Amino acid sequence: MMAEGTPISYQAATRGTPVLSRSGTKIGTLEHVLEVSDLDLFEGIVVATHHGLRFIDAEHLPEFTTTHIRSSLDDAQAAKLPPPSGPPVYSVDALADSGNSLHDVVRRLFGKPRWKRDTD
Repeated sequence: MMAEGTPISYQAATRGTPVLSRSGTKIGTLEHVLEVSDLDLFEGIVVATHHGLRFIDAEHLPEFTTTHIRSSLDDAQAAKLPPPSGPPVYSVDALADSGNSLHDVVRRLFGKPRWKRDTD
């Protein structure tokens, strides 16, 4: 079982935080929080698991701490989590081409960011 951390808001949760089932079994790690900030609406989280990205609804997330996120799902429910739905999510590697080689310098000056579609 994880050491108890200090309680935090879902807004302070950081990518890579372990996400646990009710029994303390690790489901995966936090990928990102789904919220509608204009409406102050927390929808849930997307978790990176061995089976790809999975979605956990906000109603199943009673505890966010500095060391982990605990869900109210048991292990069987956690194994059946659905993938996230909705429009695709894209990310860019901010450190790509950050070296000192001529290739990296030219790429920073004239290249376009390499957007990557995040999928399962």
